Amino acid sequence: MLWDLLLWAVVAAPIGFAGFSPPYSEYALPLVVGKLVLLGVAVLLTRRRAPLAALVLVVLGSVVDGNFVFAIPVFSYLAGRRSASAVPAAGVFALIAAGGTVLNLGVLGAGPATWFLLASVLLFAAVFPWLVGRYRRQQQELADAGRRHVEALTREERGAAERIRLRERARIAGEMHDSLGHDLSLIAMRAAALEVAADLDDSHRAAAGELRASVSAATERLHEIIGVLREEGAASVRPSGESVADLVEGAREAGMAVRMEAAPAVADLPTMTSHAAHRIVREALTNAARYAPGAPVEVRLTRDGDRVEVAVVNDAAPAGPLPAPPSQGSGLLALAERVRLSGGTLHAGPLTEGGFVVRAALPATAPPVEAVESGDQPGPAELPVDAERRLHDARRRVRRSLLVALTAPAGFALVLCLVYYPVATAGTVLDRATFDQMRVGTARSELTGLPRRKLDRPTPIDRADCEYYTDGNFPLAQPTWRLCFTDGRLVSKEWIA
Repeated sequence: MLWDLLLWAVVAAPIGFAGFSPPYSEYALPLVVGKLVLLGVAVLLTRRRAPLAALVLVVLGSVVDGNFVFAIPVFSYLAGRRSASAVPAAGVFALIAAGGTVLNLGVLGAGPATWFLLASVLLFAAVFPWLVGRYRRQQQELADAGRRHVEALTREERGAAERIRLRERARIAGEMHDSLGHDLSLIAMRAAALEVAADLDDSHRAAAGELRASVSAATERLHEIIGVLREEGAASVRPSGESVADLVEGAREAGMAVRMEAAPAVADLPTMTSHAAHRIVREALTNAARYAPGAPVEVRLTRDGDRVEVAVVNDAAPAGPLPAPPSQGSGLLALAERVRLSGGTLHAGPLTEGGFVVRAALPATAPPVEAVESGDQPGPAELPVDAERRLHDARRRVRRSLLVALTAPAGFALVLCLVYYPVATAGTVLDRATFDQMRVGTARSELTGLPRRKLDRPTPIDRADCEYYTDGNFPLAQPTWRLCFTDGRLVSKEWIA
């Protein structure tokens, strides 16, 4: 609302200043009020997304008061800024041009010079501001398309990272299924052995049987709930019972120079922590063998209170990395997800002196069970290919709008001149040689070469008994020669500078 009031005040200032300045006519106040109300209606129409209707109102107001011309560029710009299509605006401008031509040439009897002036006002005060507003609208659409394109790419990247995390969760679930299923099977087997023991009384035998049945049922439910998360064809890559020390020993046997420091306090760790530490060392050793072959590697496992730190540091490769496709970082993303689910934090990155470090802080005690994350389901998102196409279309529209904004006014002005010039010069051109041959005192009827049509007097204060002609100067065909007569005889001839 404040913006609308400010807009109304700006466009109403010229009309209000002229209307409230003396001298005052009898109907001055009602006319000024009516004009201001008309401007207010135009502002409301612009606010209600009908800027072309507001522009038509302002142009009609200029027929009554020429000060409405100051408001035409403002509403033309807003029409270009707020109109989604250019076709209605083209129709409105064509209607205004046709109506103004009929009104001025047919009804009011204005001359070609007046028509040309009014057409120029329509071109530069209405069409050009509309083109500028149209260009600004296309720029805004381009910015919006670029933002949506970036958002689509970001969503795609997040989706890829989320797929890696979900895959790692499924792998963890599979590993938990294998380890827990193995442990539960051992419990069931021991319960069955206890059930058939000869020195067990009947009540304890029945309790052992119930324990075996419960463990078997739990194993089955574990298989149903967690087993479905296992990726088809995927199996745990960790051999049963393999420790970090066994992993390091295997790397040494493969030819890597690995040195390991492990505190005794890290021997007994929770299952999730143990699996995470094993995965960290395995991933780090794999990356070191791939990207820094021949470089020494140091593996450290230390404990500080309720935290276990796992660090794998390798020096820079002596001969450069092995030839391989560029890494997408999916291994580190999956590793980060596993560490996060185990309640720890992960840092991986290059060292300033060369080499690479993978460092994680893991809980030394079993973390509480993480609640299932919930959230609103996202709506359908724009795909990167659609966002790319939308951005390309927006760029093309902006380039086209800029080209039109720069060339259309010049083209329209040229066409306007080509229309006006033949009309203004038809039968009014007096050449220089004919002018020089004219002698003062000669009767007008004896002058040869006079054009059949005279130009209008440039100003009302010029002599009424003088005739004006042009030499055909382009594009305005301004008066060039003045011939004055008294009693039908030429008394003076002048060249108008």
